[in-house]
Amino acid sequence: MPDHETYDKLLALLDERGAAYRVVEHAPEGATEAVSRLRGHDLAQAAKCIVAMVKIGKKEKRFALVVVPGDKRVDLAAVKALYGGTYAAFASQEIAEDLAGSASGTILPFSFDERLELIVDPELLTHEEFFFNAARLDRSLALNTEDYRTIAEPRVERIALAD
Repeated sequence: MPDHETYDKLLALLDERGAAYRVVEHAPEGATEAVSRLRGHDLAQAAKCIVAMVKIGKKEKRFALVVVPGDKRVDLAAVKALYGGTYAAFASQEIAEDLAGSASGTILPFSFDERLELIVDPELLTHEEFFFNAARLDRSLALNTEDYRTIAEPRVERIALAD
């Protein structure tokens, strides 16, 4: 996904809503640990964004954009329980990228697709600001956490496990 439509959409939204953020340019990197070193912050301040798929019964599937601190991992059992599901797994790369509107490794902690519910672990929201790749491997944002909560309106649930 070489175009930067999702990146531009995000910046337009943040500017429109008056959010406090900084753009951080860096070498192209999608792995949370490596990009956190490039950006120069604690791993706990990084948003790890993953698309999960939950089966509910035999015919229904729901998708969630789950966001946890960079030093944690997603608790799929907790995500499954939130939906009363029978099975939960990470969505395929193709589905995740389609729903998120960006490549794997650059998925935002924002959902611009009504089929994708945004769920954030409360531990990430304890920092004044947090960092994430902004739908590009070479650009990240440092975003004010309260502005994020106001604009993104995430569902806040405990969905992280110690790494």
